[in-house]
Amino acid sequence: MKVSIKVNGQLREVDVEPRWLLVHVLREKLGLTGTNVGCDTSQCGACTVLMNGMAVKSCTVLGVQADGADITTIEGLRTDGAYHPVQQAFWDHHGLQCGFCTPGMILTAVDLLTHHGDPNDETIRHGLEGNLCRCTGYENIVRAVRDAADKM
Repeated sequence: MKVSIKVNGQLREVDVEPRWLLVHVLREKLGLTGTNVGCDTSQCGACTVLMNGMAVKSCTVLGVQADGADITTIEGLRTDGAYHPVQQAFWDHHGLQCGFCTPGMILTAVDLLTHHGDPNDETIRHGLEGNLCRCTGYENIVRAVRDAADKM
């Protein structure tokens, strides 16, 4: 099947098999490897992207379901060479260690901050519940999201 997906602002037409997951379309057909395959069961959030402005786990979306959608991956957050405020805050506050969960965390945080401009720590923690990190202990991630909220 041929699907048309706007990915990071660029319209892309891709031949996909109906059984392919969006995460595999992004990584293997479009070469956008910032979207990570973690658990394949929607538990970890490493594959999170923005679909029509909302955070979704791309391992739960079939590529054909994304036909006509607007997808933003971690590669698409930079504007004119500048990091998105959430990306910069993760850098500034050491909100990552190994980096595997980072793209999904950042995109989930972008969605969270779109809907909650001034979240408290409890709201941030609740908003990131579907994203697992094995390295950081989450404290610096929460600080990063709080800082990004102040700057956005």
